[in-house]
Amino acid sequence: MTFETIVGTVAGILTSASMLPQLVKVIRTKETSDLSAVTIIVLLAGVSLWVYYGILKNELPLIVSNAFSVLVNLTLLICMAAFRNGERPKTKKAR
Repeated sequence: MTFETIVGTVAGILTSASMLPQLVKVIRTKETSDLSAVTIIVLLAGVSLWVYYGILKNELPLIVSNAFSVLVNLTLLICMAAFRNGERPKTKKAR
């Protein structure tokens, strides 16, 4: 394994895992009001293109790490849709 492959693999692991804490928090709390759907969609599009690029270049580290990121971000987007109606409405405090 070359140094470049090691660096690319570590970078892929770190960036792919970056949204895992957010996903865990959303699954635990079922709270998604502070998330930006647009940001997640743009990120999902970007990592999907990285998967395609990895396929074109036949680069397994690119394919695997970004496919994992697609899975995490797609799950987060699904959670946003699923928990949208389950959120508690904000109530006004009594005076």
